[in-house]
Amino acid sequence: MSSPPAPAPVSSSEQAAQTSPPVADANTPEQPLEAAAPHQPERETVVDDDSALSAGVDSSTASVASSILEYRKFKGRSYHSTYHGSSYPIPTDEQTLENFDLMHHFLTLLTDDKLYLAPVKDDVQKVLDVGTGTGIWAIDFADEHPNTAVVGTDLSAVQPDWVPPNLKFEIDDCTKPWTWDTNTFDFVHMRYLFSAIRDWTALFKEAYNAVKPGGWVESCESEPMTHSDDGTVTDDGSTALGGTWDKMFIEGGKATGCSLSVLTEDLQMKAMKEAGFVDIQETFYKASEEHHNSPRILTNCIYTDPIRFMAQRPEDGGNRPVCEAQSRV
Repeated sequence: MSSPPAPAPVSSSEQAAQTSPPVADANTPEQPLEAAAPHQPERETVVDDDSALSAGVDSSTASVASSILEYRKFKGRSYHSTYHGSSYPIPTDEQTLENFDLMHHFLTLLTDDKLYLAPVKDDVQKVLDVGTGTGIWAIDFADEHPNTAVVGTDLSAVQPDWVPPNLKFEIDDCTKPWTWDTNTFDFVHMRYLFSAIRDWTALFKEAYNAVKPGGWVESCESEPMTHSDDGTVTDDGSTALGGTWDKMFIEGGKATGCSLSVLTEDLQMKAMKEAGFVDIQETFYKASEEHHNSPRILTNCIYTDPIRFMAQRPEDGGNRPVCEAQSRV
């Protein structure tokens, strides 16, 4: 019988030691801009002056910090600050953040309670979570590895205040040149960036430089297209399979420059190879009842926040579809 594509983790890749750049002298990376205080989902009030900052802070610094926390409102939804100049289309309000956490639980069930698939050692020293969102993955990882320094980066400061002592969050844009020294991290984790990335090779080149020789980079992505894995439903253009749903996302990806056909176009594998990674492993998962009601959770993700999957952007005022249905790590 036919079924919609389900999230499937994509392969992790190990960096070739002989092609890695030399180790930097400084152990501490140059810090990207960091919010003065993590932003809770319920705190959606626009910050439009320096009163939220502590007294005595330089006015220029106050202005930058204020703009980072200034979230935009559009048709009742909140979006990230204009400070980064990013066109990321997903809202940052409580409804979306709850959906992010639900997707995290779905993926955890799908992978049999694994936070990652890469053969990362228990004594790993430093880990980076790119596009951390609510920080739920980074928090779980930090809890499991209390002796590991974990850093989560995102466009918006929507992470909780109370986190493990070995975890910190920073505001950063992964589509711009990374500020980390070369060979900084043992493990770089990234997940569900497909609506934000125009140049996957550039992304993985930055990750290649940031990870230590012998370290791992893991990328989990999905796409919204529907598939029939047993041939019972064919692509005749009249159903969801290959019909209006698929075409909407395909054309939307072309219009925005961020392909939403990440799996179909094999963008992760191609980009990892171009970036210089070796020992690239790939794993696909299909949501089924064998995975503890994972299909039901995935369905709930779509119905609890459909705008997150077909989001409108303030800049263009048009439909910007973004949806998860099939993943790969």
